[in-house]
Amino acid sequence: MSSTDLKATVRRAYGKIASDAVTPDCSGSCGPDQTSARIGYSQEELTSIPDGADLGLGCGNPLAQASLREGDVVLDLGSGAGIDCFLAAQAVGASGHVIGVDMTPEMLDRANANAASSGYTNVEFRHGDLEALPVDDDSVDLVISNCVINLVPNRTQVYREALRVLKPGGRICVSDTIQTVALPDSLLSTEVAKAGCISAVVTKEAYLASLSDAGFKDVQIEGEAPYPSDLGFEERLIEGLRDEQGVPEEAVRAAARSLVSIVVTAAKPGA
Repeated sequence: MSSTDLKATVRRAYGKIASDAVTPDCSGSCGPDQTSARIGYSQEELTSIPDGADLGLGCGNPLAQASLREGDVVLDLGSGAGIDCFLAAQAVGASGHVIGVDMTPEMLDRANANAASSGYTNVEFRHGDLEALPVDDDSVDLVISNCVINLVPNRTQVYREALRVLKPGGRICVSDTIQTVALPDSLLSTEVAKAGCISAVVTKEAYLASLSDAGFKDVQIEGEAPYPSDLGFEERLIEGLRDEQGVPEEAVRAAARSLVSIVVTAAKPGA
């Protein structure tokens, strides 16, 4: 799949999620709040944000390792409906500022509506691609992202942009997924796979190298765990990919088992 096709596929899939206010297929009674609780958010955090800000699309809680300070400027890459932006806004206070960037208009509409309905004045959402951020050089203290960068065709370029906008000594903290087995193109090309954070096979070494190659220092994994596969896969998805796309059932189950969630931190060189 070309970079253009991949972006169109991801934008279409997440636009539908935002418009329908539903998450990717998820087993049992698993709703957004249950999903987020299982991947690292506290109940206190989840009850403190606007209704509709949590769509259950993350793979971890990047703010848990972020060490936010009052007055910080925070940038969220692929901000979605705003869950991490609103939590960051609470931490940085009135003297701080939070910017969310997303390429999906429907997500931006939902995030802006959430901010307006809850009276947030230190949060803004901007339309843009992560490979060309609409953010000034050396203007941000912390960059975060949650299960988004794995979907971008050029991961190193995203990190080059993150480095550009960070102040010297600024930090980045990202939750993301890697995969540990080769997956068939017939699965990788489906919209539901993209919405479930299934992209190309990326090893830990390759992921860390993309930050180092971009110019970051002190790159390290703060934590990793098998991603709960039932958050993105269920029997209906397996049946659909098997019966409609011709993907062998075991390949879909292997894809579910192959996901590993990691939290990565790094810093921009400088004072």
